[in-house]
Amino acid sequence: MARTLSDNRVVRYLKEVRAEMGKVTWASREEVIRLSSIVVAVLAASSLFMALVDYAFSWLMRAIINLGSSL
Repeated sequence: MARTLSDNRVVRYLKEVRAEMGKVTWASREEVIRLSSIVVAVLAASSLFMALVDYAFSWLMRAIINLGSSL
């Protein structure tokens, strides 16, 4: 029994993907820029917070080590 190209699962899958991609609602350029700016701002703020926490713990550990070595 001969199989035709339209019976191929890969071809059917790709046709379905193309049909679904046509249904997608894409964001506007302005929306992408606005949301990307929010992500970058949150990333910068959380990075700054983590750097401050790291600095505080480093300072605390140095203080504890220096306190122990001075005894």
